[in-house]
Amino acid sequence: MHKMISRNQSKLILGLQKKKSREEEGLFVIEGDKLVREYLLSGNSVRLLVAKPEWLSGEEEELISKAGEVVTIGYDDLKRISTLTTPHNVLAVAPVKQQPFIHETMRGRIALVLEYVQDPGKLGTIIRTAAWFGIRDIICSPNCVDVYNPKVIQATMGAFMHVSVHYMPLEPLLTAAREMHLPVYGTVTDGDSVYNKDLRQEGLILLGNESKGISEKMLSYVTEFISIPGPETPASGIESLNVSMAAAIICSEFARRR
Repeated sequence: MHKMISRNQSKLILGLQKKKSREEEGLFVIEGDKLVREYLLSGNSVRLLVAKPEWLSGEEEELISKAGEVVTIGYDDLKRISTLTTPHNVLAVAPVKQQPFIHETMRGRIALVLEYVQDPGKLGTIIRTAAWFGIRDIICSPNCVDVYNPKVIQATMGAFMHVSVHYMPLEPLLTAAREMHLPVYGTVTDGDSVYNKDLRQEGLILLGNESKGISEKMLSYVTEFISIPGPETPASGIESLNVSMAAAIICSEFARRR
């Protein structure tokens, strides 16, 4: 028999909705039957598994044994600590992975660079897109939304397990790319069409803030300006694509040229 969730454990999980607590504890929350199962099946262990008794009784012991501690919970308590409108049957508390980014790894491959992307759903979608097209690294400016934000984790649909997301000031990174003679592709509205551009299979793809685009400071590091052509005269109210759509189209074109 597993113990019921304690008040302190509930408090910890609620606290992990905030970035400050995630940083202090070095932990984050994964919610949902499919996500938790996939995370454990991928060989990851979790600190705490919180589940409805019927979920636990339906799972293999081998899977459940990957949790440091297992506790049971009723629907009402799960609803209280869940970030989902309709909670699933299980959530897990897992350790944050620290992955240093080494500049030399930029050679021979493409990485995405995000400047000031704030929307959790959009970051989650970009991570999912990167995983689909085999891009292993995303570098975020420090003011981007946190990858371990519960809404980002949900939006990745599990893709966060296959992509390393790093946070760092972008200028040293872009300077290093310049010194290594690697292209920095910048997405702007008046750049060359991505469909006609000569695209190398290495370098950085820089995407800017949802409404402001790439800042003046970062534009000075761009070596190749690219755009996604739309109609000759755009419909009113549609000046540009959102950043996650743009990321998907550009990654798709790079993949097509492989």
